[in-house]
Amino acid sequence: MSAVTVNSAGSPADPRIPLRSHLRHTGALIRRNLLWIRQDPESMFDAVLFPVIFTLLFVYVFGGSIGQSLGGGQHAYVQYVVPGLLAMMGMNMAQGVGTGFNTDFHTGVMDRFRSLPIGRGSVLIAKIVVEIMRMLVACAVLMVVGVLVGFDIHRWGGMFAAIGLSAVFGSALMWVFITLGVTMKSAQSVQAMGFLFLMPLQFGSSIFAPTGSMPGWLQNFTDYNPLSSLADAARGLMVGGPVAHGVLLTLAWSVGLTAVMAPIAIHKFRTKT
Repeated sequence: MSAVTVNSAGSPADPRIPLRSHLRHTGALIRRNLLWIRQDPESMFDAVLFPVIFTLLFVYVFGGSIGQSLGGGQHAYVQYVVPGLLAMMGMNMAQGVGTGFNTDFHTGVMDRFRSLPIGRGSVLIAKIVVEIMRMLVACAVLMVVGVLVGFDIHRWGGMFAAIGLSAVFGSALMWVFITLGVTMKSAQSVQAMGFLFLMPLQFGSSIFAPTGSMPGWLQNFTDYNPLSSLADAARGLMVGGPVAHGVLLTLAWSVGLTAVMAPIAIHKFRTKT
């Protein structure tokens, strides 16, 4: 009998693959995804242009009015919003994972991967690793633009810690969007669902403005919003202020999302027909 059996859906079932082979498969798939980006440079437009557009938009449109409430004008708002925008980098890259994954299924790429004797988790992990690389590029662009508009980097260690925390939360959020990419029928559906899911988290948070003037019920929402925790933690690490609560809450959200959604995403990927 063949070492790889065939399940009822017609695709090979996962063989017993040792950890070393999993790592080798993951490395090969990472290289494949990076080569694809090299062949299609336009796929990096979102990572490069998104931080530029959002930084300039919020600094020069809202910076004056919100900065006055912070007591320092536009310069004060730059110090506030640039760390907050780090919280958005992983979120937006995560949404791209879901739409890209769904497109790969419709083009037959994922069917090809599932026909090979490789670990199913390797395909997903390789995708996440490459998206984290794209997110780091977006963070680098954000910091460059932030410095150009007046952001002061006094804590280099805190800046790298904030970027790392954003990458951790972004990778956890990617499992949610991979699950959506596998289960939804089209990339447009994934994008629409992501929009409905992310918009309340994004604007019902402390990313763009302090939450003190918000209604009580909305402040209660922002208190448990992981993007608020991440933005506050990044702000404390880079500018100064409380750090422990935001870091611990962000890590708790990251561990919880990964623990719940990663097994679901892998199962959906294995059983999708």
